Amino acid sequence: MAKLTKAQREWRPGMPRKRRSTKVMFASTVLLLEAFVMFFATLAVFGLRRGEFPPAVILGVGIGLCVVMIVACAFLTKPWGIGLGWILQLVLILTGIFEPAMFLVGTLFAAAWWYGIRTGIRLDREAGERAREQAAWEAAHPEEAGPGQQPQSP
Repeated sequence: MAKLTKAQREWRPGMPRKRRSTKVMFASTVLLLEAFVMFFATLAVFGLRRGEFPPAVILGVGIGLCVVMIVACAFLTKPWGIGLGWILQLVLILTGIFEPAMFLVGTLFAAAWWYGIRTGIRLDREAGERAREQAAWEAAHPEEAGPGQQPQSP
């Protein structure tokens, strides 16, 4: 049998599901897409500039940046995780030094990152307000069942 996560071990019937952050979801999506782009940019630099830089350095740095972008997704829930994402946006833009097209690609991804963070914060705030309003309504109307709930018998 597979090993259960902490959340799976602590789950009991009737427990509300913890809400996932839309901001973290958007940020993770952008970082993962950037990791793919970084991989293909590494291959482009490897093919075009192999004579200017040692191939091991090109592949090592490029694949290392891909791995850092993927691992950074795990830290987006930490207070410093979004700051790490901004640093990676700057690094992606600066890869344009080696492949000029990356200035444009990096800038577009930085704009997507900014929009995802901004929109994610707004959507998380709205979802929190809806959850508080729903909890207040359920507390005021305990005799009525909400969608997916069973009516409580006296």
